[in-house]
Amino acid sequence: MNIAVNKTPAELAYDGMLLPHPRLEDWKWTNLRVLIDRPYPPRLKVEAQTKDVERLLKRDPLAKIAHARIVFVNGVFDKASSNLPAGGAVRVTPHLAPLAAADEPVLEMNKAFADDGVHVEITSNIDAPVELVHVATDAEARTIATRHKITVADGAAATLFETHLGEGDYLTNSVIDVALGAGAKLDRVKLEIESREAIHLAHARITLGANAVLRDFTLTSGARVNRQNGTIAFTGEKADAKIAGSYLLSGRQHADTRLLVDHQMPKCTSREVFKCVMDERARGIFQGKVVVQRDAQKTDGKQSSHGLLLSETAEFDAKPELEIYADDVVCGHGATSGDIDHNHLFYLRSRGVPEAEAKSMLIVAFVAEAFETIGHEGVRDQLTHFAEQWLVSHKDAAP
Repeated sequence: MNIAVNKTPAELAYDGMLLPHPRLEDWKWTNLRVLIDRPYPPRLKVEAQTKDVERLLKRDPLAKIAHARIVFVNGVFDKASSNLPAGGAVRVTPHLAPLAAADEPVLEMNKAFADDGVHVEITSNIDAPVELVHVATDAEARTIATRHKITVADGAAATLFETHLGEGDYLTNSVIDVALGAGAKLDRVKLEIESREAIHLAHARITLGANAVLRDFTLTSGARVNRQNGTIAFTGEKADAKIAGSYLLSGRQHADTRLLVDHQMPKCTSREVFKCVMDERARGIFQGKVVVQRDAQKTDGKQSSHGLLLSETAEFDAKPELEIYADDVVCGHGATSGDIDHNHLFYLRSRGVPEAEAKSMLIVAFVAEAFETIGHEGVRDQLTHFAEQWLVSHKDAAP
């Protein structure tokens, strides 16, 4: 039943599109009607200076690792900044994939406002990573919406990076559809390191064919408000998915992940590991649901989420769920939260390690389990360095 409410500034900008509110179960901790506190007009064209784009691209931790880069600037494909794969096993086609009607706010917004996107087709094994880079330059507040489609053919294997970074006040709405064919393998790494003024809304929809293998990792550290939805559906037998993520949040940042793993076929395996670090007044949320359909016998699904609170005012909320209709399964979930182990901190400080460095070491050790999902050693090293520097950098930036 719809509940009549006064329109917010954002809803007025979106021609009356109703934003989700806490009375919707999936949005109980993320009230966009409050968090989106100003208009973000869609389809506002912004011209970017080359020097601004180049400066932002230099902040990309994966820039030297990616072999090919597909760059979007302010929501529009930028051929000049891109380094496209030269044919062969990867085909990149400008393409805004159709989006069926869905009763989900992020998808509804994307369907209405997305103007650009690409279709990346991977037809055989590729060793060099391909990166989708989204850059937002500093300009007036606006909505930037993109939609991409990734297809990994039967038996093909690839590594895909998805990076979001920017400056200024804007709202990102990103949808990506990924289809893995039979026996396909994909290592996907997403970095959300948007502007600290930005809002990041995203939805990843992934399907796995028979014997497909997915390794998926997301680092969330940039935007002031972050909501990421994920839907992983097993459409073939004996597929395997490991989904992991980490938050590195401070100030008043708010990050919410809603993940649905849908076991539709027998003998599939899923693992979810989220390690979330919150400091100051930051709030992290993880909502994970595993559904095992009636025909999905021999399913093996496990889920865990853990919050590390670095201050008394930080918060972590977890909502793990299992919905099982089959009778021959192995499933479980767990969630914890707490502060740094002070015995470990004392041990390091007693041996001359400065407090900030000691905390960084413990933070890296905490998130290491999630980082292990990443197959590319160079990426693991880069993100480990990012985590090591995170505490010192945000403390230095504090007033």
